[in-house]
Amino acid sequence: MKRVFQGSMVAVVTPFKDGRVDEAKVRELVEFHIKSGTDVLVPCGTTGESPTLSHDEHRRVIELAIQTVNKRIPVVAGTGSNSTAEAIDLTRFAKNAGADGALVVLPYYNKPTQQGLIAHCRAIADAVELPLILYNIPGRTGINMLPETLAALADHPNIVGMKEATGNLEQMTHDIVLCGAKLSFLSGDDTLTLPLMAVGGKGVISVVANIVPRDVADLTRAFLSSDWKRARELHLKLFPLCQAMFCETNPIPVKTAMALMGMINGELRLPLCPMSEANLNKLKGALRAYGLIG
Repeated sequence: MKRVFQGSMVAVVTPFKDGRVDEAKVRELVEFHIKSGTDVLVPCGTTGESPTLSHDEHRRVIELAIQTVNKRIPVVAGTGSNSTAEAIDLTRFAKNAGADGALVVLPYYNKPTQQGLIAHCRAIADAVELPLILYNIPGRTGINMLPETLAALADHPNIVGMKEATGNLEQMTHDIVLCGAKLSFLSGDDTLTLPLMAVGGKGVISVVANIVPRDVADLTRAFLSSDWKRARELHLKLFPLCQAMFCETNPIPVKTAMALMGMINGELRLPLCPMSEANLNKLKGALRAYGLIG
């Protein structure tokens, strides 16, 4: 039986202080999410600024998250790379550190063929006995894993899910038609959490849950317990805030929001930079409307 990851899985930010990982703040955020009802912690994803973490920092953030969680909730570590060998190495590290699973983004920049995607994912799954959630985000990677390609991987015992961030509900539905009995599907876009769950998804790997974890957890739990009315109410309440989280490149808005809320200092690493004044005003407006800042 494959492991099922579901509910509100937060793609947690990586806090920095004076250019270095702020380890005390990492621990603080982990505790915040556990107290707020987050189901699964996902460090070192896109929202965690993994592209600018050194290999040592990447490993340390995974290790720190696992140690701080201390088995209270599952930890799914971001271990993807455009180098298959590097992805295997990171995934093996995550397993040895005690991760419950790994989030494996599809190879970026080198644009493999569909057969190359199959070979890449199968190589990682063959090399490390750890539940893997594949991550399809063509806007970042430049390549889209087609439903038929995913179907060729769905029987692998170590491939348990797909984070879908194509923004294409038709493709997501096709994925679920072909593989829904074999894989758990998780939204990679906060605005599409409820629509994806309506066609068979199990939850979300969320950005907005960095600032409103309780509401995202309540939305997914309401849906999974068949309280459709409550799930829809929360979806509509969250929708403008979710849109604001992507008015500039993620994680610029969410880290800025967290700074405005006093959660972190908001420090980013180049090439990410502070928000434009116009978008900052939009973000502040969404936070005020939600009651998160005065």
